[in-house]
Amino acid sequence: MAILKRSAARTAADPAGTLLSLAVLLGAGASPTRAWRHLAEGGDPSAVRITGRVDDGETLVEAIAGERDSDAAWGDVAAAWEIAESVGAPLAETLRSVADSLRDAAELRDDVRVALAEPTSSARVMLWLPLLGLVVAAGLGLDPFGVLFTTPLGGICLGLGIVLILLARTWTRRLVRRAQPAPGTPGMHEELLAAALSGGISVGRARAVLAACDEWSVSARRDSGQADRVLALSRAAGVPAVELLRASAAHARHLARTDGRLRGSRLGTRLLIPMGVCTLPAFLLLGVAPMLLSVVSATPIPAFAG
Repeated sequence: MAILKRSAARTAADPAGTLLSLAVLLGAGASPTRAWRHLAEGGDPSAVRITGRVDDGETLVEAIAGERDSDAAWGDVAAAWEIAESVGAPLAETLRSVADSLRDAAELRDDVRVALAEPTSSARVMLWLPLLGLVVAAGLGLDPFGVLFTTPLGGICLGLGIVLILLARTWTRRLVRRAQPAPGTPGMHEELLAAALSGGISVGRARAVLAACDEWSVSARRDSGQADRVLALSRAAGVPAVELLRASAAHARHLARTDGRLRGSRLGTRLLIPMGVCTLPAFLLLGVAPMLLSVVSATPIPAFAG
């Protein structure tokens, strides 16, 4: 039930779905403000908050950017909205393109989350292995806790075991964090530049408009140099840059999805390193060693007659 509630909440706040509805309303002739109010009256939670900010005196772009706390993708929406208004680009078409990009990015994050779920869960379970050893030893009638806390050798095992567990946790978290996709929407820089150029302005002017929007969007200021290569190809081939930029953005999202799946598959292998170097030795120190010490301490030493 909790999973269904989280899924429903994410669907309700999905920026891509909101943008597609907006595009339809704008295409039907509604003004931007009126389109947002229609969505708010329909129960869209983001639209309710955005229209509330507009009523409080914020501009529409500022109100949209205010949703970044709930989802960073709204920063991309704010940048696209400001670009379209600045250059006179078709707003409905711009919103549809951005919605497609955000939907692909959301699917990318879901793919990465699924790919990372199994190795991450396995690593977390293995971190409990030393404690399991202590429980098994206690179940066998031994006294591993007494050995760990009252004998010198037990104290050494306890200290080293705790250090190894903490090291394994830190190492595992770092590996999982590195496997996460970079923040922002892949290809959004090219998508926003295409939106600016669709208003019929020059490349220099489009870049200036895009640079003015970097306060809203992390993706707007992330230029990998691919846009320059696409624009050079456009000039050399004599073809419109807008479609080339959007094709490049779609290809960037495809590459990011493939890379995310590869990161998930590699993570499963890399997590074996802290498991072998830290977790298993900690199990031996906290689970097996106290068991052996308990057996040794409980075994009477035979007396030999002289």
